[in-house]
Amino acid sequence: MLGRRGRDWLPALFVLVAFLGLWQAIVKGAHIQRFLLPAPTAIWTAFSSNQGQLWHEGWVTFQEALGGFAIGCTAGILVAVLVARWDLVGSALMPYAIAANAIPIIAFAPITNAWFNPLTKTAHMVIASVLCFFPVFVNVVRGLRSVAPSKIELMRSYAVGEFTVFRLVRVPTALPFLFTSLRVASVLAMIGAIVSEYYGGALDTLGANINQDASLFQFEKAWAEILIACILGIGFYLAVALLERLATRWQPRVEMLGA
Repeated sequence: MLGRRGRDWLPALFVLVAFLGLWQAIVKGAHIQRFLLPAPTAIWTAFSSNQGQLWHEGWVTFQEALGGFAIGCTAGILVAVLVARWDLVGSALMPYAIAANAIPIIAFAPITNAWFNPLTKTAHMVIASVLCFFPVFVNVVRGLRSVAPSKIELMRSYAVGEFTVFRLVRVPTALPFLFTSLRVASVLAMIGAIVSEYYGGALDTLGANINQDASLFQFEKAWAEILIACILGIGFYLAVALLERLATRWQPRVEMLGA
């Protein structure tokens, strides 16, 4: 089993090595300036030389992303349950959910810094939660409403209540939809946290330091911070994917809406 899974990763590993080699060759061969695109070796040197600082910045940003993920996903699930249960609530709330998803996140970030203390994590969590809310909301609604009518009729033939139908039929059906949206939300949470940090806040965060290092022509270090963001984002995604595998191994994956 482990050997087969290792072989499954070989094509992706080959593509990564080939991509990095091509990147290095193009930068060196075409004499591309470092402010346009540093070589992978230069980025790795900056990463190795500043690991303590980089991981600290990444941990602070990850806490913001995790908080926003928890807030946005919880709100999305709760609103989805209300909408799926009562059509009138859905008709009233859906336009506002769509409007929230249409807000340009770059324009919204400075406003949240004015609402909350920019030196705390709250403003950045709000941005991350807004990005996480919509995909979770849309897909949980879809999952709760995707139950086959025959299953509902069978449960009601046993004279069970709505809560029992919800717990035994609707929730299991919605779980694959939920976890599919959570995987996407984990990536969006990191994006939201980093983008919001560009517009103010503590100086020990990835977004603030990427912006600062780029303006100070420390491009290799800025790319090293992007590398940290990628590592944390991939780790977050894989953690959610593992939880999905454990919770929904009895059902196939579903396509996500609203991403």
